[in-house]
Amino acid sequence: MSTATPTRRAPAPPSFAQSTWLVAEREIGSKLRSKAFIISFAIMFVVALAGVIWAGFAAGGASSGTPVAVTSEAQQLLPNTSGLDITEVGDRAEAEALITSGDVDAAILADPASPTGFVVVAETDAPSTLLLSLSTAPTVELLDPEGGWNILGYFVAIAFGGIFFFAAQLFGSTIAQSVVEEKQTRVVELLISAIPTRALLAGKVIGNTVLAMGQILILAAIVVVGLTVTGQTELLQGIGAPIAWFAVFFFFGFILLAALFAAAAAMVSRQEDIGSTTTPLILLIMAPYFLVIFLWNNPTVLTIMSYVPFSAPVGMPVRLFLGQAQWWEPLVSLVILMVTCVAAIIVGAKIYDNSLLRMGARVKLMDALRG
Repeated sequence: MSTATPTRRAPAPPSFAQSTWLVAEREIGSKLRSKAFIISFAIMFVVALAGVIWAGFAAGGASSGTPVAVTSEAQQLLPNTSGLDITEVGDRAEAEALITSGDVDAAILADPASPTGFVVVAETDAPSTLLLSLSTAPTVELLDPEGGWNILGYFVAIAFGGIFFFAAQLFGSTIAQSVVEEKQTRVVELLISAIPTRALLAGKVIGNTVLAMGQILILAAIVVVGLTVTGQTELLQGIGAPIAWFAVFFFFGFILLAALFAAAAAMVSRQEDIGSTTTPLILLIMAPYFLVIFLWNNPTVLTIMSYVPFSAPVGMPVRLFLGQAQWWEPLVSLVILMVTCVAAIIVGAKIYDNSLLRMGARVKLMDALRG
């Protein structure tokens, strides 16, 4: 009596989601094993910690209270007077005289036209500690707007711009090098024989986004813990919302850039040629950094930056910290960024799909888009 040999079924191929996560795990694992990544993050950690300590000592030096002149009508409207060294004055003229002489840093005057009912008057720039101590952003008037320099606002702008630039450049370049390495060694041919091309792209974007967001959240935790330990609750309240918005904007902004970096790298087959396709993207992430260095106190430039998708992760949080943005502006800017992000993913996936298996000479952009 003969027995039939049972046939073995081939294992089912992984689903799109499984393939994506396998690639993401590979990206995360390889990065965490990289000494260069660990060292660069350690340097960023130390710089952030030093910045928080500096901010704590700088703010602690003013813990005796910000000297301000306040009229009796305005004092009744103030939501919080802690941290203020108040000198009561009779009218605006007396307050401006004290500001000009340097006896007070600013004045708080009643103003029915202001949404808060009062206005902050300063000579060159309103003290950040004063603005942060108020629960609502007041109207600010400057007697000499061209002569001031808000050192705290400057460092906050540099911090947002620097973190966005270095994180986006680091992980964007990592994605590009990974794509080209897989093409150059022909590993990509084995990968896409087992998983869909777009799952490979999605895994790279997700894996590096997880790493980048992990860095951002750790840095945010350093700021929160550092300011809490040093007792700078007012500064923490003022910078907390901008940091939260920065994390949200960075998330979508990085996905947008990651998809474009992968697509740009897929158009070449050698490591030496990466710069020819990724340089425009590097310039896009450099622009917000240098703009906030030189024009951080220009409201017009910051407003434009806050609505341009590639610079919104820097421009909008800075405007929120400086009190220049209305409550609805981050929402509108975020919608614009999300729409642009979806469009970039669609275009990037098409370029990546059409260029990944083309070896040799650089693939022209129009050829990659046409397929």
